[in-house]
Amino acid sequence: MPRTVTVGLDGSQESRAAAEWAAREAKLRGLPLKVVHVWQPVPEPMAQAPLLGAETQQHWSEEIPREAAAGIRIRHPEVDVVMEQLSGRPAEVLPGVAKDAEVLVLGSRGMSGVGGFMVGSVGLAVVAHAECPVVLVRAGEQAADEHTMDPAGIPSAAAPFRPVVLGLDVTNPDDALIGFAFEAALLRGTSLRVVHGWNEPPYIAYGMPPDLEMNARIAAEEAAAVAEALRPWRQKFPAVDVVEDSLSGKAANHLVDASREASLVVVGRRVRRSPVGAHIGPVTHAVLHHATAPVAVVPHD
Repeated sequence: MPRTVTVGLDGSQESRAAAEWAAREAKLRGLPLKVVHVWQPVPEPMAQAPLLGAETQQHWSEEIPREAAAGIRIRHPEVDVVMEQLSGRPAEVLPGVAKDAEVLVLGSRGMSGVGGFMVGSVGLAVVAHAECPVVLVRAGEQAADEHTMDPAGIPSAAAPFRPVVLGLDVTNPDDALIGFAFEAALLRGTSLRVVHGWNEPPYIAYGMPPDLEMNARIAAEEAAAVAEALRPWRQKFPAVDVVEDSLSGKAANHLVDASREASLVVVGRRVRRSPVGAHIGPVTHAVLHHATAPVAVVPHD
């Protein structure tokens, strides 16, 4: 079965923004776009209500995804668009759909007056269980948002892409995560900014005077670790310009700051096969809720 860029569509503003992003990504990757609508049937007593009758259910389960797919075909004629309708609980169905996807794209409501996402229970559940990278796109996301300003200072999708930002943990530099970020930068013809956050020495918490020599030594060691982790990838992707930022402080804060000038933020989720179950991790969780650019969460061992 050919791989696809797959998007979950429920008719909401955020899912329509995700569908547009997914269509652009499918074009970049030269892959088909699969539009998936998961219909969760209402209980039988509610289905008998006038506003939730057969015609309304048919509209939501058929017309909305059909109309959305038709619109995507018009706006993106170079992309092969297929539609799939499934029934069940979206949080349970979508991770299964992701098994056949190169990338799964979901919408996420933008916070009113605050940059970033409002990630609901469905989005978090899918991110925590999907076996492929999941991209969260906020409502109102436009193609021009991912590009620099044109020479006249006007937002334009024809201008170069903003950098791709990668959050890197040098204690676990996974190939799947790094490879996804380099490929995303290569596809966009842009640079890759690698952000690594490291903890300051414990004496900072106790109000003791800083040891400048120790700080400099730690900073040099962390920067060297970043360079070592990226060395083989620089050789594999020589066309990608890489900027390395090894910064003291919380990694999530640095990534959120970097997202303001990014076309895409790439972070990881460690796959945990234990009775405790899957979870996202504090850094990725914070980035999902506060980044202002689309966020790709890449699962890795």
